[in-house]
Amino acid sequence: MYELYCRTYQGIMKVGSGLLPWREPELLKGENSLSKLPKLIKDKRIEGVLIVTDQGITSIGLMDEFLQGLTAEGIHYFVYDKTVPNPTIDNIEEAYSMYKANQCQGIVAFGGGSPMDCAKAVGARVARPNKSIPKMKGVFKVLKKIPPLFAIPTTAGTGSEATLAAVVSNSETHEKYAIMDTSLIPHYAVLDPLLTVGLPPHITSTTGMDALTHAVEAYIGRSNTKETTQWSIDAVKLIFENLYESYCNGTNLTARTNMQQAAYLAGMAFTRAYVGYVHAIAHTLGGFYSVPHGLANAIILPYVLEYYGESAHKPLAELADLVGLTEPADTTEQKATKFIEAIKQLNKKMNIPTKVSGIVDRDIPLMVERALREANPLYPVPRILYKEDLVKLYHMVKE
Repeated sequence: MYELYCRTYQGIMKVGSGLLPWREPELLKGENSLSKLPKLIKDKRIEGVLIVTDQGITSIGLMDEFLQGLTAEGIHYFVYDKTVPNPTIDNIEEAYSMYKANQCQGIVAFGGGSPMDCAKAVGARVARPNKSIPKMKGVFKVLKKIPPLFAIPTTAGTGSEATLAAVVSNSETHEKYAIMDTSLIPHYAVLDPLLTVGLPPHITSTTGMDALTHAVEAYIGRSNTKETTQWSIDAVKLIFENLYESYCNGTNLTARTNMQQAAYLAGMAFTRAYVGYVHAIAHTLGGFYSVPHGLANAIILPYVLEYYGESAHKPLAELADLVGLTEPADTTEQKATKFIEAIKQLNKKMNIPTKVSGIVDRDIPLMVERALREANPLYPVPRILYKEDLVKLYHMVKE
């Protein structure tokens, strides 16, 4: 009966999704494409922007040329760089106060997933000044236009520049959740591979596996459309062809460009077709232990895919065929197994651990409860999992 409820809910959401006002960001792509953004902002008659970033970005001077470009165009800018991994409600409120105090007219998100999540949530607060962040948790609680949002990803992973979600952490309750609304999709995105060249290998690997998780979870779910299927396929292929090269040779601009495109396509896919239990579990590990999201996804992904069993064999077999892992005589199950094994090997080659350290047994019941609340009934997964299933999975991934 519960499974019927979940599947009915997912069916309604899939139909409803086709009626939503989806927006695709206008893209600036290629080497030095960031240099075109200040003029674009000026052309939109925006006189002042809030830039949401983190201290890692400001400390290495990655924004310097962009800031000079804004000054040259006569655009005032105000930098909020206190965003932490898994951005908190405090981060959002501080940045929102800066936006208001300086009468900004637009928001620039500069960095990885955390600054982009923070910037989107600031936009939600601007749109809904009388609504707190916890009250916007879940689906379609914003429903108003946010200020022009310009997303500049410096990693190739989250795909947040294409999605409707802002993931927020409550540092008091250790809860991590998403605000999801089509109004939060960035209006513009800059895919400049030069911004990712200096990424440390461990960030390249884990953010790349984050993108793979998005593409795979979207593809094996039951709410795919023709478009999301193709975006997922293209992303998986690009990641298998380019991630390890990006990891080994960070200055390979072709590989970096392809990984940015893969992350963007995977973002486009999962924001419409949703994710699954990998994300639900990863969000709790981020909330409780500040495990970086990409790292959590990378570790958890093969465990969950194996746990799905036969329910995921067909789509995983298709992905195995896609990336050239199979022989003509292989059964569907053998192909699916080969795909999961390829993920494990990719993790191993990039020095990603096989377990999550620091999980405390007493936290598992609450994490299970929160993961289930996130996933059911919303995520159109191959197989509906229950409390006892998630308990097993947490124990599988814990060191």
